[in-house]
Amino acid sequence: MQSTHPELLQNVRDVIAKILNVPLADVPAEMAFGDIPQWDSMGHMEVMLALEENFSVPVNADTIGELVSVPLIVEYISQNTHA
Repeated sequence: MQSTHPELLQNVRDVIAKILNVPLADVPAEMAFGDIPQWDSMGHMEVMLALEENFSVPVNADTIGELVSVPLIVEYISQNTHA
């Protein structure tokens, strides 16, 4: 995926790496839920809470189930913020 939001992509990767306690190199731009053991259901909830806090985007039951990859997260944040 060639992101049209490279800075946002980097910020999302930074947040995911920090929350899952993995090196940034372990969070590629195409990463998805379940690609690494740390991004399990509990990790996913922590990632969702961090996204809501860091990017001031609403995260509800529907979005939790939809935001299952870095590209989907970047797209969602870019559509729901004025950053």
